[in-house]
Amino acid sequence: MAGRRVIPKVSCIIPTLNESAQIEACLQPLQPYRDWLELILVDGGSEDETAQVARPWVDKVVVSPAGRALQMNAGAAKATGSLLLFLHIDTRLPASLETLRVLLHQPPCWGRFDVQIDNGKSWCRWVALGMNVRSRLTKVCTGDQALFVTKSVFEHVGGYPKQPLMEDIALSRLLRAQPITFFPLSAKVCTSGRRWRKHGVLKTILRMWLWRLRYWLGASPFQLAKEYGYVVTEKDYR
Repeated sequence: MAGRRVIPKVSCIIPTLNESAQIEACLQPLQPYRDWLELILVDGGSEDETAQVARPWVDKVVVSPAGRALQMNAGAAKATGSLLLFLHIDTRLPASLETLRVLLHQPPCWGRFDVQIDNGKSWCRWVALGMNVRSRLTKVCTGDQALFVTKSVFEHVGGYPKQPLMEDIALSRLLRAQPITFFPLSAKVCTSGRRWRKHGVLKTILRMWLWRLRYWLGASPFQLAKEYGYVVTEKDYR
């Protein structure tokens, strides 16, 4: 008797921490794709009901120490898909994911989506354009752009480096050194503009570029994370 046909899957890994108020808004639009999109929520020790609210909407709930790198690695370890997609809670995927599905049948690859910011003001379009152009030129992706990578390649490079900040930049460095194709998809994800609204556009951009410059010059991501306001437990990253 012929064996059961296995449908290639994308595993979508979503790190969360105290996000019960918006977790359903993130997960609901993904439900029509569940036949080929495996949804894995990785909770970093929420004190609200994030995991309980999410459970009916996902395939797996994984518990991990807090920290996006740690959480995304924990989710990847439980993934069954051949392509991993890392999605931040305040980023919404495009209405159609067919481009992503096509990549299941490509040789090993990695990439990200173009991004737009959920605010109609003109500065949002210019900030997003700058992010997209820079990423295409440098092959450096940020979490807002929903990075994806073939699982075997992710495992080969050791996953996200264990650091509390700039983990996406660190992973991009590892991936662009591999002999695989980079796909900067023009389909747009929509990310929240709340950090820009909270701190001011110019101040946020300057601060992000300053931290990134200091990181490239060798500053410790642990020190940068503390300045950013994260509570970092270094023993979790050893």
